[in-house]
Amino acid sequence: MAGLKLAVPNLVVSGGRPAAACEISQAGVLAAATPGAGQAAVYAAESLAHGSVVPGLAEGNLTNPGVVTAALKAALGQVQPRVKAVTVVVPDSAVRVFVLDFDTMPTRADEALPVLRFRLRKSVPFDVEHAGISYQVLSEGSARLETQWKVLAAVIPGPVLAEYEAVVRAAGYEPGVVLPASLAVLAAIGGTDSHEAVLVIHLSQQALTTSIVSGNDILLYRTVELPQETGLRQVEVQRAVAVAAAFYEDQLHVRARRILYSGVVTAREFAALVQDEDLEVVELAGRPDVGFASSLGNHSVAAVTGALVGTN
Repeated sequence: MAGLKLAVPNLVVSGGRPAAACEISQAGVLAAATPGAGQAAVYAAESLAHGSVVPGLAEGNLTNPGVVTAALKAALGQVQPRVKAVTVVVPDSAVRVFVLDFDTMPTRADEALPVLRFRLRKSVPFDVEHAGISYQVLSEGSARLETQWKVLAAVIPGPVLAEYEAVVRAAGYEPGVVLPASLAVLAAIGGTDSHEAVLVIHLSQQALTTSIVSGNDILLYRTVELPQETGLRQVEVQRAVAVAAAFYEDQLHVRARRILYSGVVTAREFAALVQDEDLEVVELAGRPDVGFASSLGNHSVAAVTGALVGTN
């Protein structure tokens, strides 16, 4: 592993990320790139055989690295990135994300990271010392006002990060940034000026992540693994949405009326899963017709779209 590549996106607009991105998921590989400054992104996708990607915290996420490398090379080749560095979007199940409170927090990253590692040591079932960790300060504390620091932290096991980086390099590109899918999705809504709190949900084949974002603050970030049996899966989806909606009402003293959704089924299909007429399900990012739909069906482009926000 050539260094820590995991990065948390700024929820407003973040500079410095590459002008190309690729998402590696169980369904396949989705690539996107902006041909030039101010130009709309172009997309391409390549499907993967079932079982090629098995997301998790243990080594062995990519059971057939050669197949994933070939898909990356094909998809990125179609969008023709103008840079070799790409943002790599990985499944939520491979990363752990926390919203943490601290009484004090060093302002320098080289001093803050050991504090984070110490705090996370008992929260994750893997070696934190050799994990990829990145963080973003959501709100700064003040000793005079006795307020706390609120920090968004993301951590990925070192061997798992190395797996995803290796297939990108084997395809001829450099992993400039690594993001879990749901944090990339949040970046897709972060360029707006609105400070209205929003309930955001990302659905993969394996997991569901619920988030509540208010301005530049994250009030909730929760990932649950889903059973594969259809009936049990629907029950777990409904439970996770109900928990998030209840938390929204508790924190904001108003009921959530809308879900900003991205995932492996359409917004209409997800609404049918949720079965809550009081919650409108809105697609977070449109689905391009060319190249993408034929390869990965209804899989959302929200993650790679968010990964390109604030690019060079």
